[in-house]
Amino acid sequence: MIKREKHVSGAPQRNFYGRIKGKSLQQAQKRYLVEDLDALSPSGVTWTDNPSRELVNPKDWFGNDRDIWLEVGFGGGEHMVHQASLNPNVGIVGCEPYINGVAMLLGKIRLAGVKNVVVHPGDARDMMDVLPENSISRAFLLYPDPWPKLRHHRRRFVTRDHLEPLASCLKLGAIFRVATDIEDYVRQTLEEVLANGNFEWLANSADDWRQPWDDWISTRYELKALREDRTPHYLTFRKI
Repeated sequence: MIKREKHVSGAPQRNFYGRIKGKSLQQAQKRYLVEDLDALSPSGVTWTDNPSRELVNPKDWFGNDRDIWLEVGFGGGEHMVHQASLNPNVGIVGCEPYINGVAMLLGKIRLAGVKNVVVHPGDARDMMDVLPENSISRAFLLYPDPWPKLRHHRRRFVTRDHLEPLASCLKLGAIFRVATDIEDYVRQTLEEVLANGNFEWLANSADDWRQPWDDWISTRYELKALREDRTPHYLTFRKI
């Protein structure tokens, strides 16, 4: 794990890039945040809740022993709720600092009635701080912020500061899925993930990256990319 300088509060000195809040929330979305978020938020993740950064047992959030999956940046929540519906015996942990996306997810959770999800409305790095080694069976990074300018590429998730803690919390053999419509993000993902040394790319042919997974659902970000004639890319890695 990378050592980081700490703030006087005990929190690592981390820069956060990206939006926390967008346009005004609808009244129903405000109600979802008030009524539902606390009950769905996992304990022991925030610095306020766990200033000593003691490791948590994510299975405790679901009340029994089950596989745990992690979605980093769930956007509007379409994929997370879809996977929760398909896999009711799996516990799905979602991290998203964009409060509008959190509100959209909460609405979808109500509609679908899924019970096997927890929602961290914050930085995924805070989650990975407290996850034990070998605790996550699958991870998703779907249409992350592309940070297209060259000087901003270090802000992308697929960098050492994110990949090292992710690799640590993934079980041996765990699957890591990445979807993006940005070709340069594909380039950096392949370079950085493979250079990490903890992953292998599960590609059997040159066309594999064009084929979505069998249990895939197009998100609103993917549909926007398709409308704008950008090509989705699907990359699958395995922890080794």
